[in-house]
Amino acid sequence: MSIPYCDHHIASFFSSYQLGKSPLDGALARYFKAHTSLGSHDRRTIGDAVYGMVRWKTLLDHLCPHASPLERYRFYKNLNNSALSDPTIPEAVRLGIPEFLFEKLVQDYGRKEARRLSQILNTPAPVTVRANLLKTTRENLLSLWSKHQAAACKEAHSGIRFPTRLPLFSFPEFKEGLFEVQDEGSQIVASLVEAKPGDSVLDFCSGSGGKSLAIAPGMLGKGQIYLHDIRPAALLEAKKRLKRAGVQNGQFLPLGHGQLARLKGKCDWVLIDVPCSGTGTLRRNPDQKWNLDAAMLQRLTYEQRVIAKEAVAYLKPNGRLVYATCSVLSEENQAQVDAILAAHPLVLEEAPLSLLPQEGGMDGFFAAVFKKMKAMV
Repeated sequence: MSIPYCDHHIASFFSSYQLGKSPLDGALARYFKAHTSLGSHDRRTIGDAVYGMVRWKTLLDHLCPHASPLERYRFYKNLNNSALSDPTIPEAVRLGIPEFLFEKLVQDYGRKEARRLSQILNTPAPVTVRANLLKTTRENLLSLWSKHQAAACKEAHSGIRFPTRLPLFSFPEFKEGLFEVQDEGSQIVASLVEAKPGDSVLDFCSGSGGKSLAIAPGMLGKGQIYLHDIRPAALLEAKKRLKRAGVQNGQFLPLGHGQLARLKGKCDWVLIDVPCSGTGTLRRNPDQKWNLDAAMLQRLTYEQRVIAKEAVAYLKPNGRLVYATCSVLSEENQAQVDAILAAHPLVLEEAPLSLLPQEGGMDGFFAAVFKKMKAMV
């Protein structure tokens, strides 16, 4: 009997993919690039299956430990509630989450909420974009996308959510720079940087510039946004995105750039979206959860404190530091707020923002806004 077309490709992908060796999204993109005959429907079917099987890795390991990739996929297609509720299967396995992470969630939120969060983190992520207010309005985009049933986000003032996945990067509005793909929670975090025209803003762990893009419209092209990251490829992508969005007051500062030294003590705002466990965004990156352990969390929390110490030096008196993660773990969030307050002459502007993942809604994020005291030298 012949193997269905998509089943063959799903099995083929897992025959070569090694979890933990490379990010899942990149590996899948390379597979699609090498198999150009796959249509959009086939790519969606394959992608949904691949992500689903990675989400439920330990449950599949438990139920069919010696199955071939093809057999494993067929088993996955027939998963039902009886397996997910079987009390003979360890709870973390049934929830599709590492035991280490589940116990952390129980510790922070209690067992009932830990179960709920685990279940949400194994659902597909919503499709959310941010209207680029430098070029358009949310209302204009909603009008253009009425046929797609696009709806305004409730919390993020520029956010738009779609009920289904769409080829957004092929939309003419994307090529014109009218919007960027960005989770609603990420947009809310970026809005904590209330930069005014003429301010100096340092996005100290900028990555590809997602939050800088969200900050820029409020500055009306006046002042400067400095994007710093230790990864040249991330800054190159940020440069392309800012150009497409029409942001003209951005400067890109790779590691060792001379401007970094000159900015010390001069910034109105410093954003540190620090490297973290990503536990609030595991719907989008399910492979990451299988790499998380005590050693990784210890390394990350150390790096976060080092970055915070470096970032504080760039603040002018009364300048603001925004510490942000896409984590839901207390070690990376409230514990780091306490450590920053203990180590530096900063004060909290207000209670930290804590956003938990929502079913069909935003991802999980945390952020705290600190103010530099005048007496600090």
